[in-house]
Amino acid sequence: MLKVSEILRVKGHTLYTATPDTSIALAIETMSEQDIGSLVIMEHGELAGMLTFREIIQHLHRNRGVVGTYTIRSIMNDAPISVTPNTSADEVQRLMLDKHVRYMPVMDGPTLHGVISFYDMAQAIVAAQQFENTMLKAYIRDWPGGDQSDVQAAE
Repeated sequence: MLKVSEILRVKGHTLYTATPDTSIALAIETMSEQDIGSLVIMEHGELAGMLTFREIIQHLHRNRGVVGTYTIRSIMNDAPISVTPNTSADEVQRLMLDKHVRYMPVMDGPTLHGVISFYDMAQAIVAAQQFENTMLKAYIRDWPGGDQSDVQAAE
């Protein structure tokens, strides 16, 4: 069974963080430049929240497109749902769908290990399915090699 720790190992552990007192304008700049959909918000070395493009869009909508002098603290999710490195990929999928979240911090006690995104999950699922497909084809004797003539001969 695929675990979060395995997904992080493939993905890497690069994290983009900010503090709650960072301006929203700087958060938008960072997210745009790094082409990321979330920032982990840290305060005093601990997870304080998550900021995603969803909170930014909601802020812009409420303020008629004006960022203003607001800080991340005013719009961040200060109680993000998190998972552990031992959480199964199936459970992460269920939580993401049930709770309508696209980014989840991975915590081991108070230690932040990374963030799992909806994209990371999709990528892991496709890779696992491709591996399983390859293994099944190898198991079945005389599996057609993909050549159209072989497929027709097998039918």
